[in-house]
Parts: sequence; C-alpha cells; structure tokens
Amino acid sequence: MYKLRTWHIKSVLLLAGLCLALAANSKPVNHVDPARIDAALKQFIDSKALIGVSALVYEHGHEAYFGAFGLADREANKPMRRDTLAQIFSMTKPITGVALMTLYEQGKFQLDDPIGKYVPELAKMQVWDGKSDAAHLKLEPLNRPITIRDLGRYTTGLPSLQETNPVVDLYLNADVQSVEQTRDELIRKLGKLPLEYQPGTKWRYGEQVEIEALLVERLSRQPFDVYVRKHIIEPLHMKDTGYFVAPKDRGRLAALYEWHDDGSLTRVPDADAFNFNTKDHPLKPGSWGLVSTLDDYMRFTRMLLNGGELDGARILKPETVKLMATNALPEGVTDTDWLPSKGRVGFGINFAVRIAPPKGPEEASGTVGEFFWDGLNDTLFWVDPKNEIAAVLFTQYHPFGKVSLHKAFRDAIYAGDPAADSMLQKK
Repeated sequence: MYKLRTWHIKSVLLLAGLCLALAANSKPVNHVDPARIDAALKQFIDSKALIGVSALVYEHGHEAYFGAFGLADREANKPMRRDTLAQIFSMTKPITGVALMTLYEQGKFQLDDPIGKYVPELAKMQVWDGKSDAAHLKLEPLNRPITIRDLGRYTTGLPSLQETNPVVDLYLNADVQSVEQTRDELIRKLGKLPLEYQPGTKWRYGEQVEIEALLVERLSRQPFDVYVRKHIIEPLHMKDTGYFVAPKDRGRLAALYEWHDDGSLTRVPDADAFNFNTKDHPLKPGSWGLVSTLDDYMRFTRMLLNGGELDGARILKPETVKLMATNALPEGVTDTDWLPSKGRVGFGINFAVRIAPPKGPEEASGTVGEFFWDGLNDTLFWVDPKNEIAAVLFTQYHPFGKVSLHKAFRDAIYAGDPAADSMLQKK
C-alpha cells in the first residue's frame, strides 16, 4: 500500500511538472510584423492612391504596431500623425450600441421588448406592400412589433436610404437625416412614415441607430451625447473624441478628399467637410458624427477586447460584450443588402461578426469570431478575441472602399497565421 501511494504521488508530481514545462514553453503566436504592415500601407502613398493613412494594432495586450504615412493635409503639407483627428462616421454606431447596453445591464429593458413600450411614436408603424408605387402606395399592418433586438441587428424594417424605391423617396423628402432637428422631432417623422419590409425579414442599414440613441436618452433621462461622454468617453480617457472640435484643435483635423474614377483625389472644401464638427447642432447623431484619434478609438477597441474593461474602468460585463459580438440575424434572413461585401459575416448588436473563414484569397483575411465595423471615410476597426488583436485604421477619403486598403491591411496582419499564409500564397 505504501509503495502504491508513493508511486501515485510521484506520478502526480511528474504530471504537474510536465504541465508547468509545457506552459512555460508555450508562447502566444504573434501575427503582427511591423515591416510587413509598413510595406502594405506605404504602397498606397507611394502610388498616390491615398493622401495619408495611419494604423495602430495591439496584440496580446501590448502595442504591436503604429505607423503613419503621407499627409493629413496635402495642401498645407501636414503629415499624418498619431494625434491626427479623423471623422469616424459609422464607427460611431458601436459606441452607441455600447451606451445602450450599459442600460440593458442596469435592467432598464430587455432585448425582445417592443420599442413601442418606450417610444410610443413608433408603436403603430405600417409596412409598404413592396409593389405599389408612390402614387398608389399600399400599406400593411405589422406582422409583429419592432423589438430592441431588431434595432441592434438592423432588422427593423427601416429602409436603407441608398436604395431607390417609393419608401426611400418618402424618407428623403422628410429630410430624416437633418442635424437641424431634435431627436424627438426625428422620431415623430419616422412614426409617420411606412417601413420598407416586415421586421426581422431583411438586414438594412437604416436610421435604427437614432432610435437606439433616443432610447439612451429616455431610459437615462440625459441627452445622448452627455450620457456617452460620462459613461464611455470619460471613463476610457478618450480625451480627443467628441462631436465638436474646439478651435484650438482644428489644425489637427485631417482634410477630406474625394476619389475619382481616374484615381485622382481632390480636396473637399473645409466648409463642407468640417461643417458638422465645427458647429453646435441640435442633433448629435448616434449613427455618425464623432471625431477621434487612433489612440482614443483604440482605447474603446481594447475595452471590447478585454471583455468590457480597460485600465480599471468597467464599461460592460464580459457576457454583454459577448452578446453584442454574437451573430443575431434570424436564420431565414437571406436578404442582407450589401453586408456580404464584408465577407461571410452575420450581425450582432451594432457589429458585423465573422461567422466563417475567408472563402478564398479574394476575400480580406480575418478570424471567425472577430467583430468589426468601418466608417464612410474608409476608416476601420476590428476586435479578434481568438488572437487577442485589436486594430484601428484611419484615412480620410470618400466614396468608401474605392482603394483596396482594408484588405491589404488585414492581409498584412494575418499573413503571420499559417492558414492565412497558405491562402495568400495562392494569389
């Protein structure tokens, strides 16, 4: 018996020692190669495909890459810098989603609550029949109420204003995107307009995030921008992020350029490009409008990667971040507008979520489980929990996606992954 016990103890100690040795020798795989990313970004400046570009990447909790190339302002010969201010447009949406979900954690609502419970102006919306023209518009009742979950996953029935149909014409004629109205005025307009489709049946990039922002206001009893500042921006020390750029900081704003079919880039007049961020408007959009720096937006991105916390500031619980970053599109939703252009993705709460690996070298590299979004001026961020990567990319031109910048940046990072390497070598 004594010998048996001794043998058992020795076996346990041997196994424990083996486990410790394996743990000591196992190191996380590093994907980020600064030289490779430098080359990928610099090529767009050398070829004059872009005026300026910058990027910041964290991996395994540490800064793994920073690079800035070209000019933030070509006409003034100002270089792209780490503290350059960029208009992030739709990268505002995830911040709005996080703000709303802080109130979810407080028990202010449930995701399957009908929005009419909190926004009665939208309780009795009707739905276009999908066939009638503007002169003889036929409407149908809702098959079911719009829910808060529909808001986050963009399945409300609200139209994308980039489309052409009689419903979109009604929204454009009502000027629903004006910033010279209050949010309550906007919601009253929406309540008088028809939906394009039944809730939960299509994915569309509409005005639903403004309803999220209204929910933040009504549930918190604070103006939307004040709530975001107090509960996200200030706790994360995002000192350069906001809707209004003070005169002393305007010299750091990156100029905006317009891309043309011949590849040339012309400057958008500052009076047009900076009109929103240099004046005080009644509406502070939940969908767009924030200005930020690489470091500021990286703090938001790292908070998400860390499960809702950064440097002692807890914004969300880990389970809430996971909920937001999980595909929530119903299985029957196959009409997803242009979402497939992002890859094989679903949609969570204000994030695209990668649900399958790239199907070939023509698709940008990425990892199943990552969540991300981008902005009109071709900005981009993503969170990759599997590889512990957080990435932010800035440039300032439109229309979106005319230069293959996002793919080149992603490919440069994931070329360190053996699976990605084999795929990229097929190019």
